[in-house]
Amino acid sequence: MSVNLHALAVVLICAGATVALRALPFICFGGKRGVPRLIASLGSTLPPAIMAALVIYCLKSVPYGAFADGARQLIAAAAVVALHIWKRNTLLSIGVGTVLYMILIRL
Repeated sequence: MSVNLHALAVVLICAGATVALRALPFICFGGKRGVPRLIASLGSTLPPAIMAALVIYCLKSVPYGAFADGARQLIAAAAVVALHIWKRNTLLSIGVGTVLYMILIRL
Protein backbone atom coordinates (compact mmCIF):
# COMPACT_ATOMS: atom_id res chain seq x y z
CA MET A 1 0.00 0.00 0.00
CA SER A 2 1.39 3.38 -0.91
CA VAL A 3 2.04 6.00 1.71
CA ASN A 4 -0.80 8.22 0.47
CA LEU A 5 -3.35 5.39 0.64
CA HIS A 6 -2.12 4.42 4.08
CA ALA A 7 -2.43 8.00 5.33
CA LEU A 8 -5.92 8.28 3.81
CA ALA A 9 -6.98 5.02 5.47
CA VAL A 10 -5.70 6.20 8.86
CA VAL A 11 -7.53 9.53 8.52
CA LEU A 12 -10.77 7.83 7.48
CA ILE A 13 -10.61 5.34 10.35
CA CYS A 14 -9.91 8.13 12.86
CA ALA A 15 -12.73 10.24 11.44
CA GLY A 16 -15.15 7.29 11.57
CA ALA A 17 -14.22 6.51 15.17
CA THR A 18 -14.63 10.17 16.15
CA VAL A 19 -18.07 10.43 14.53
CA ALA A 20 -19.16 7.15 16.13
CA LEU A 21 -18.02 8.27 19.59
CA ARG A 22 -19.75 11.64 19.20
CA ALA A 23 -22.99 9.99 18.07
CA LEU A 24 -22.99 7.26 20.74
CA PRO A 25 -24.55 9.38 23.56
CA PHE A 26 -27.36 10.49 21.25
CA ILE A 27 -27.98 6.90 20.19
CA CYS A 28 -27.95 5.57 23.75
CA PHE A 29 -29.76 8.39 25.53
CA GLY A 30 -31.61 10.19 22.74
CA GLY A 31 -35.33 10.41 22.29
CA LYS A 32 -37.66 10.03 25.24
CA ARG A 33 -35.28 8.04 27.42
CA GLY A 34 -33.75 9.95 30.29
CA VAL A 35 -30.11 9.96 31.25
CA PRO A 36 -29.42 7.46 34.06
CA ARG A 37 -28.52 8.95 37.44
CA LEU A 38 -25.04 7.38 37.34
CA ILE A 39 -24.21 9.06 34.02
CA ALA A 40 -25.59 12.41 35.23
CA SER A 41 -23.56 12.07 38.42
CA LEU A 42 -20.40 11.29 36.46
CA GLY A 43 -21.08 14.26 34.20
CA SER A 44 -21.08 16.61 37.15
CA THR A 45 -18.20 15.11 39.14
CA LEU A 46 -15.66 14.05 36.51
CA PRO A 47 -14.71 17.49 35.08
CA PRO A 48 -13.57 18.91 38.45
CA ALA A 49 -11.83 15.62 39.29
CA ILE A 50 -9.96 15.65 35.98
CA MET A 51 -8.94 19.28 36.49
CA ALA A 52 -7.69 18.46 40.01
CA ALA A 53 -5.67 15.54 38.65
CA LEU A 54 -4.15 17.79 35.98
CA VAL A 55 -3.22 20.43 38.54
CA ILE A 56 -1.58 17.85 40.77
CA TYR A 57 0.29 16.39 37.80
CA CYS A 58 1.52 19.82 36.70
CA LEU A 59 2.60 20.93 40.15
CA LYS A 60 4.14 17.62 41.33
CA SER A 61 7.55 18.50 39.97
CA VAL A 62 7.72 22.03 41.35
CA PRO A 63 10.96 22.35 43.32
CA TYR A 64 10.14 23.65 46.77
CA GLY A 65 13.74 23.97 48.00
CA ALA A 66 14.59 27.28 46.38
CA PHE A 67 11.82 29.85 46.12
CA ALA A 68 12.87 31.18 42.72
CA ASP A 69 12.73 27.75 41.07
CA GLY A 70 9.10 26.97 41.84
CA ALA A 71 7.81 30.51 42.22
CA ARG A 72 6.91 30.89 38.54
CA GLN A 73 4.63 27.86 38.52
CA LEU A 74 3.04 28.74 41.84
CA ILE A 75 2.43 32.39 40.85
CA ALA A 76 0.84 31.34 37.56
CA ALA A 77 -1.30 28.70 39.29
CA ALA A 78 -2.42 31.20 41.93
CA ALA A 79 -3.31 33.68 39.19
CA VAL A 80 -5.42 31.04 37.42
CA VAL A 81 -7.27 30.19 40.62
CA ALA A 82 -7.85 33.83 41.58
CA LEU A 83 -9.01 34.82 38.12
CA HIS A 84 -11.32 31.83 37.87
CA ILE A 85 -12.89 32.57 41.25
CA TRP A 86 -13.31 36.22 40.24
CA LYS A 87 -14.59 35.86 36.65
CA ARG A 88 -15.79 32.22 36.46
CA ASN A 89 -14.39 31.96 32.92
CA THR A 90 -12.25 28.90 32.32
CA LEU A 91 -10.84 30.01 28.98
CA LEU A 92 -9.87 33.42 30.33
CA SER A 93 -8.23 32.08 33.48
CA ILE A 94 -6.23 29.39 31.68
CA GLY A 95 -5.21 31.81 28.92
CA VAL A 96 -4.06 34.50 31.33
CA GLY A 97 -2.25 31.93 33.49
CA THR A 98 -0.42 30.57 30.44
CA VAL A 99 0.59 34.04 29.25
CA LEU A 100 1.70 35.00 32.76
CA TYR A 101 3.81 31.85 33.06
CA MET A 102 5.40 32.47 29.64
CA ILE A 103 6.28 36.02 30.73
CA LEU A 104 7.67 34.82 34.07
CA ILE A 105 9.98 32.21 32.54
CA ARG A 106 11.45 34.89 30.24
CA LEU A 107 12.34 37.22 33.13
